[in-house]
Amino acid sequence: MAPATTVAAARRLVGLRRRTEAPPRRPSPSPPRRPSPSPPQRKLRPVAEIMARARYAVVERADYSDVGCEQCGSGERPDELLLCDKCDKGFHMKCLRPIMARVPIGSWLCPKCSGHRRVRSFSQKKIIDFFRIQKSCDGKKKFTSNQDTRKRRRRSRSLVLLKKRRRLLPFIPSEDPNQRLNQMGTLASALTALQMEFSDDLTYSPGMAPRSANQAKFENGGMQVLSKEDMETLELCRAMNRRGECPPLIVVFDSCEGYTVEADGQIKDMTFIAEYTGDVDYIKNRENDDCDSLMTLLLATDSSKSLVICPDKRGNIARFINGINNHTLEGKKKQNCKCVRYSVNGECRVLLVATRDIAKGERLYYDYNGYEHEYPTHHFV
Repeated sequence: MAPATTVAAARRLVGLRRRTEAPPRRPSPSPPRRPSPSPPQRKLRPVAEIMARARYAVVERADYSDVGCEQCGSGERPDELLLCDKCDKGFHMKCLRPIMARVPIGSWLCPKCSGHRRVRSFSQKKIIDFFRIQKSCDGKKKFTSNQDTRKRRRRSRSLVLLKKRRRLLPFIPSEDPNQRLNQMGTLASALTALQMEFSDDLTYSPGMAPRSANQAKFENGGMQVLSKEDMETLELCRAMNRRGECPPLIVVFDSCEGYTVEADGQIKDMTFIAEYTGDVDYIKNRENDDCDSLMTLLLATDSSKSLVICPDKRGNIARFINGINNHTLEGKKKQNCKCVRYSVNGECRVLLVATRDIAKGERLYYDYNGYEHEYPTHHFV
């Protein structure tokens, strides 16, 4: 018999062995390997798709004197000739569609290299969600304001005592609800194509001008105050917009002018069309901005406090109303609305108003310059 000490030591050794350990086994002969099947052939992507996603680099040439415009074939006016940063081809700014008013800042791609973003179409539900419509009114309704009521009351008075006063008129939405949805759908498609959000108000984003900077009292020389009756018209139109009762306007795309706005119904003289909206920022922060739709909001005595509206990320249909060529007589004849700055409750606001009767199918135009004459409109059609 083995000594007790030896048996106890053996038990301790057995107790220290890990449960996961297995006693060594003799290796069994491995079965013969079968020949592996050939791997499936990989589906190759077309070269056009690879080149579209691949990074590009343009090799600078020593001499560009032989570069001409791909549209007109002329190499004249080299100061207006833009070179694509991908294909290195040239294009005159006025030969592009839509026309470019000034040289862009940073890299630039020609229409072929940049590709055109597909314009989305919107269903009825998506249109209602896009514009955050609170209540859709499909029934026929008379759109009247306190201003109209006062006019009816004054008709009984003597005509000698009456004096014509130019007051804003509320827009009259289309009676057909499907027609209104189509109008809003064209605006939603245009905003989506430019990667913009819809906003019917001025917005104050972090890093830009605060709302406290937008005060009409800072305007150099003062700003005209919106009257009480016109304030009622403005609030009535804003309430109709929230219900999905939009002005009779549609956004169309033109090969020469880009996105533009057409009347989808009769619009009377002095009718309120839209308020110019977007992000509010200081002019000094946008001196090198290549956005072609900046709108003056406040011209302060201290130029560092002057403000502009920037509709590059947020905006409404006012963003797509085009300007006239105010250097030609034919261009000035096309103007049918104007842009006016008002003091509304102490804040600066920009309103677009019809200056004459506008027929259905007629495009809307106004003078981008007003009295400043700083915006280049020589190349506007």
